Amino acid sequence: MELEFHPHLVPNIFLFVDRRCYPDWTIQKSKISFHDLTFVVEGKANYFINGEKFTAEAGDLVYVPGGSVREAHTFKEFPMHAYPFNFYWAEPHNHIRLPFGVVTKNVITKEILGYIRDFNQVWMNKQPFYMIHTRALFELILYRLLSNFNRQSTTQTDPRITKLTAYIAEHYSENITIGDLAEKVNLHPVYLGKLFKKNTGLAYKEYMNRIRINNAEMMLSAGDFTVTEAAERCGFYDISYFSNVFKEIKGYPPSAAKKL
Repeated sequence: MELEFHPHLVPNIFLFVDRRCYPDWTIQKSKISFHDLTFVVEGKANYFINGEKFTAEAGDLVYVPGGSVREAHTFKEFPMHAYPFNFYWAEPHNHIRLPFGVVTKNVITKEILGYIRDFNQVWMNKQPFYMIHTRALFELILYRLLSNFNRQSTTQTDPRITKLTAYIAEHYSENITIGDLAEKVNLHPVYLGKLFKKNTGLAYKEYMNRIRINNAEMMLSAGDFTVTEAAERCGFYDISYFSNVFKEIKGYPPSAAKKL
């Protein structure tokens, strides 16, 4: 399931270490149920994830999602110094994965490293409310990582699709067909459909439904609209269909959104 469509993710961090590896450091092979997000600041290490080898060096991010078989060892000549965060997503979202590969090269910025060091200080001192403080810092780290990731993705998006998604954001409540959009960029509807999915990862109908449902959820959460009103304002005129699509995307019925 797509991370960006789950705005209620809450990370529960249970382990954080300023890990300065000795030359013989290893992680024994085992299947993990949590998520491991490790920032490498010095040295090198080999990670074996689900039997595949990855080498992480200074500046790299290592991400091992829950359910993976993990094993690792450092290089004796270049012992690794890293900051690992081990966490669970609060239920029922722990199956959701961050959109990173096992190793993302050169991702640690000066800003992110500063947040990690702030986190380390708060985590070690354990003053009252430190868990709230550390969670906020970790979420800020995730926000910076994901913002950089999304910017890199955006630079590769076809400008015609960028134009159309901006149009959809303003007119999602209207009855817009793929043919209507194709006319705006002088493309055949079939070709546009393929181009749209290539650039967004979703078929046009799926993309439109997600935009509509996300807006409907915001309306319902604000408490100012009934389910029927929110559905109609977002372009759904069949309430049964709206409810089915809403539950498929969000994992809960639209009536539950009014209680969030």
